[in-house]
Amino acid sequence: MNAADTAFVLISAALVMLMTPGLALFYGGMVRAKSALNMLMMSFISLGIVSVLWVLYGYSLAFGDDLGGGLVGNFDHVGLKGITADTLTGGKEGIPVFAFALFQLAFAIITPALMSGALADRVKFSAWALFIALWVSLVYFPIAHWVWAVDGWLFKLKVIDFAGGTAVHISSGVGALAAVLVVGKRIGFRQETMRPHSLPLTMLGAGLLWFGWFGFNAGSALSANGVAASMALNTQVAAGAGMLGWLAFERIRRGAFTTVGAASGAVAGLVGITPAGANVNVFGALAIGVAAGVLCSWAVGLKHKLGIDDSLDVVGVHLVGGLVGTLLVGVLAIDGVGGTAQLGRQAVGAFSVMVFSFVMSWAIATFVDVTIGFRAVERDETRGVDQAFHAESAYDFKVLDGSPAGLGAALASGAADGRTPDPKPVG
Repeated sequence: MNAADTAFVLISAALVMLMTPGLALFYGGMVRAKSALNMLMMSFISLGIVSVLWVLYGYSLAFGDDLGGGLVGNFDHVGLKGITADTLTGGKEGIPVFAFALFQLAFAIITPALMSGALADRVKFSAWALFIALWVSLVYFPIAHWVWAVDGWLFKLKVIDFAGGTAVHISSGVGALAAVLVVGKRIGFRQETMRPHSLPLTMLGAGLLWFGWFGFNAGSALSANGVAASMALNTQVAAGAGMLGWLAFERIRRGAFTTVGAASGAVAGLVGITPAGANVNVFGALAIGVAAGVLCSWAVGLKHKLGIDDSLDVVGVHLVGGLVGTLLVGVLAIDGVGGTAQLGRQAVGAFSVMVFSFVMSWAIATFVDVTIGFRAVERDETRGVDQAFHAESAYDFKVLDGSPAGLGAALASGAADGRTPDPKPVG
């Protein structure tokens, strides 16, 4: 066992795990106060559901020996059967399979959580939990096998996806789109102003995501080596370039540099570099970051024109950013790898994942909707899903006095306890 590599992978796994609470804060700050806890829980529940399913059968389906055609693994490692603390990933200088399984588990956890932002404010929590369980089982585990298992069909095709442009971001981005089409728009979409209730939380969440992304990307080298160092540097460069690209485009389009734009631009750059960072130099990372920032910002602006209620821009950032990085690495890859042939392979990988994830996600969302109902009832959505599904509120609005200013603040927030305050006379 290589102790240094093992320690590096374990630390990277912890960093990736931290990204899910970071995502919860990132999304939680962008919703209205009456739905803030629900938004946090939609990410946190993935930590529980996916951790259990991964150990039971997820690891085996993703990284077990192929059942045929490079589509999915077998069931030889159900319950991690046949794996011990001494089982190494390969050779005399390997890392424990348990370390690799933990690292990949963190990826499996955050991928469905990414979709939650598209469905903010309007879905039943029990339905969301069922959707996650079915989605990781039928969509994520097979795609992870395609991309990263040595006998997966995209791996054998030599599609470059170092850390999850296809398996994580494209699959979740297009899956979110499918789910939104099934669930429908929020009440008041394009009629009410639905402002973020706490941009400081969003900025904190973005910072945690950025921090954890070093484990996400550099850790995918599975070794403390030069590839990891190059990936870490490119991760930082692309995130910064993505933020600047988004803000520049936003300044031209809207005349302002917003905090949401800064946070979203950094995430867009991180998404873009994820599949590509180990195969491009720093100039390639700059190009991918800027392209992801600009194109994702442009894509986010289309949702109102298209009438798609992707609440927190999951499709615009993760699907578009994943496509940017996955395709551009086919052009910008160094050491003679990039070129027309590689671009073609990248397109096959990106669009096969898109089609599979969209069809399966739409089918799963429809199944959930038909069986137990995906959408919250109108009363719960209007009052706020925090009280409806969690019997809690993110903020105590009872501390407000009866003044017009305090009353107006509670009304504007939707009153997190779900009840409109009584209009008591002043004085």
